[in-house]
Amino acid sequence: MAAAKGDGAVGELELQAAIGFNGHVPCGLICHPDKEHILYPLGCTVVIQHLDTQKQSFLHGHTNNVSCVAVSRDGTYVASGQVTCIGFKADIILWDFPKQELLARLSLHEGKVEGLSFSPRGIYLVSLGGQDDGRVMVWDVSKREAVCGSPASPRSAGNANVVVCSSCRDEMFVTAGNFTIRVWELDRATKKIHPSECYTGQLKRIAVCVQMTNDDDDFYLGTTSGDVLKVNTSSKVVTACGPQKKKFSMGVTALLLLKTGGLIVGTGEGTVALCTGSDFQVKKRMRVEGGVTSLTCRGRDDQFFIGTNKCQMYRSAYATFKEELVAVCHTEAVNDIVFPAGHSDLFVTCSTNDIRVWYTPERWERLRITVPNVTCQAVEVTRDGMVILSAWNDGKIRAFVPATGEPMYEINNAHNLGVTAIAATSDCKQIISGGGDGQVRIWNIGEKTQKLREVLKEHRGAVSCIKINKNDKEGVTASLDGTCVIWDLVRYVRKQMILDNTLFKCVCYHPGEYQIITSGTDRKIVYWEVLDGSAIREVQGSLSSSISGMDITSDGVSFVTGGDDHLVKLWDYQEGAVTHVGVGHSGSITRLKICPANKFIVSVSADGAVLTWKYPSSG
Repeated sequence: MAAAKGDGAVGELELQAAIGFNGHVPCGLICHPDKEHILYPLGCTVVIQHLDTQKQSFLHGHTNNVSCVAVSRDGTYVASGQVTCIGFKADIILWDFPKQELLARLSLHEGKVEGLSFSPRGIYLVSLGGQDDGRVMVWDVSKREAVCGSPASPRSAGNANVVVCSSCRDEMFVTAGNFTIRVWELDRATKKIHPSECYTGQLKRIAVCVQMTNDDDDFYLGTTSGDVLKVNTSSKVVTACGPQKKKFSMGVTALLLLKTGGLIVGTGEGTVALCTGSDFQVKKRMRVEGGVTSLTCRGRDDQFFIGTNKCQMYRSAYATFKEELVAVCHTEAVNDIVFPAGHSDLFVTCSTNDIRVWYTPERWERLRITVPNVTCQAVEVTRDGMVILSAWNDGKIRAFVPATGEPMYEINNAHNLGVTAIAATSDCKQIISGGGDGQVRIWNIGEKTQKLREVLKEHRGAVSCIKINKNDKEGVTASLDGTCVIWDLVRYVRKQMILDNTLFKCVCYHPGEYQIITSGTDRKIVYWEVLDGSAIREVQGSLSSSISGMDITSDGVSFVTGGDDHLVKLWDYQEGAVTHVGVGHSGSITRLKICPANKFIVSVSADGAVLTWKYPSSG
């Protein structure tokens, strides 16, 4: 809904879609028992995605990164835990899946919730605290309260890392971790849990994943040593260990037990293997990008999904055992985003090692341009749509063909301390670049040559943002030295210098081009007159955090900001007031853009997420 001007009401921006997946969360990718949805964490949000239509919905409620997710066997409940600061309570949130509503916050763990598991009938939820907490808790799901708790591992052992409930009995569960394996029994009458240590003999292992058999007779543990242990639930003794000759490289990081008796093993090096027999012989194998962190079955033994720490999702059929990439995203901070002029269906983002072109309707990566071992700090598309310009921390400007990603040209040594900002004139004949050295450089671009035209030396700190007016005769640069300079791009001289007690991170021209707006580390949004550089309005952009990104609509009615408070804010330009707020990021927002058609907003953040927000209607 839209907020009426001046009434003080602030609407909520609707999150339309998310490109991202926190593949570092162990067992974070989960197929729902309805066989139609998949769940996964993205920052402080749990994403629910329909497998066929790709439609997304979101569970919002956490105040920091989601660290674990679990789904009850009947699919009624979802539980998610989070990370928080040391000494502070780390919430577990219990959700109603059909209604997608928050049912309860369960807050006893401190620092981090390491693992969650529902009992077979969904009566209990078992939670495991992180290293600074060290407790295992049993919660009554219907009463939304703790039943009992205990230290998860003996003092002589290390921390417990994983927890899994029994497949048949609500009163039994298993924890495992650094040289500790325990089978627990819940005594309902006394409301206490009693552990039994499992005997491993000479084997000293660190367990990172666990799977219980359907009959509860045994459970399997994946270890950092690259082997799998089979433990008998009754005798508490290791009955099998393998493979003996050639262990899995970089450890066994995920397990999936099949109804047919086979075991799928995921490893830290990206191998997914089908193992059979007591010696865990490998019958089939495939390779994915990144270490495997999740293996989940789509309710039947013909299809399963794989999640990796490179934040990629794969799908495979058991019969073919061939990987099919179904979702990709950035694995590092996203530093910039830009739409081609007049096109809302495509946008370009940049990060460490790569530039990616996304197709908006399907949230699919159309193109990836990879440059190893360097970081792209800013990106631009020329007005004619024929060139992707990029600024890199190795001091180079690189140009690519948008359709294929092939290199067009490189400008070496464009700036000594890396290229930090870039823009192109509307006639596509000049590039204006800013560097970590504070210099602003203007380049003449021909079909075969790129020549330095002018060097403008006013800034003493890194240039953070460059904007050029419509007729290419004027531009403005923002710098971390606390200055913004308005340039005459015909005579290549300074027209005005704006000084403020801040590190300027973003600047925008109003479409009328008689004003600019700036923001930065002082959390203020300031309106300035272009003619004389005087400040005409100042509003508080954030209560506690710096603002890193800003964009304005083509009609100048509204603008958006984002920064370290993780909030996307839509502002009325004339009123200088927030009309809508979007909550969804868990990392600092680095940049955001309003699409040319004013239908949605795209924001990118330091946690690698790319979020799309519905632009509110004026009605």
